[in-house]
Amino acid sequence: MDIKTTAADRTLTISLGGELDHHGARGLMEQVDRLMEQELPRKTVIDLKDLTFMDSSGIAVILRAKRRMEALGGNLVVVNIPKQAAKVLETAGLGRYVKLI
Repeated sequence: MDIKTTAADRTLTISLGGELDHHGARGLMEQVDRLMEQELPRKTVIDLKDLTFMDSSGIAVILRAKRRMEALGGNLVVVNIPKQAAKVLETAGLGRYVKLI
C-alpha cells in the first residue's frame, strides 16, 4: 500500500494507493492515529483515487479515522472512491456515517 500525506491549514489529506486489505489495515490505522495526534486537524480527507482494491478492512480504517476526528472536534471526508471500493462502502452503509464524495 502506498500512503502519501499532506497537511496545511489544519486539513490533513491522506492519499492511498494499491491494496487496502487486512494485511495493511492495522499499520495504516496506527499511522493515521499518529498523524492526527501530530497535526490536530479540523478536517481529514482520505483520498482513494489510486486505490486498486479494498476489502472490509478499509471500513474499519475509515470508521476509526471518523471516531478520531470526532474526538478532535473535526470531520472526515472520503473522496475519489473507485468503483470497487464504492461497492464495499455502499454495502456496509458507510455513507450514513461518513461523507463520501
